[in-house]
Amino acid sequence: MTSAKTLMQLAGIDLTPPRLGDSCLVLIDIQNEYLAGPLALPDANPAIARATALLARARESGAAIIHIAHKGQPGSLFDRSAERGAIVAPLGPRPGEIVIEKQLPNAFAGTDLNAQLAATGRKELVLAGFMTHMCVSSTARAALDLGFRTTIDADSCATRDLPDGVGGTIAARLIHDVALAELSDRFAIIARGNALA
Repeated sequence: MTSAKTLMQLAGIDLTPPRLGDSCLVLIDIQNEYLAGPLALPDANPAIARATALLARARESGAAIIHIAHKGQPGSLFDRSAERGAIVAPLGPRPGEIVIEKQLPNAFAGTDLNAQLAATGRKELVLAGFMTHMCVSSTARAALDLGFRTTIDADSCATRDLPDGVGGTIAARLIHDVALAELSDRFAIIARGNALA
């Protein structure tokens, strides 16, 4: 039996991750909301540590950097005026780095993300953040439609356990792995380890 191949592999698409210096790093929803409470992610801290190192390399390499933050209602999830809605401290934006607030999973929807990316003149996106199956996935899917070549840093993403619809739970790690497998079929290059430099 032959091993499974993605549509991108079957099409002979180059799956080499881009150089960070030629890319736009888009950090999605790496906010305090995911550290405690009902949306706490089991793998949030390792993903934050990985994303922090990725951001440092991106800054050193001259990558364009955009921070995305989900904006919820006051007093609710992702309240940007409260600590819960703040971007986690290790990934805090520096002066000159763009911060875009969104209200939908797809970071392009209802925002100026596409215009900000176009202003850089770069077509290589590197995505990292929360949650793998939700906002990272929907943003990567939209990016394809807009003509970007997208890479996801797998270890800089995380998600949460989900109900399976029949009284059980699907573990966060499985949700994460399946979301990345789906995206690898047509929407994004999946970078693991130290593939991004």
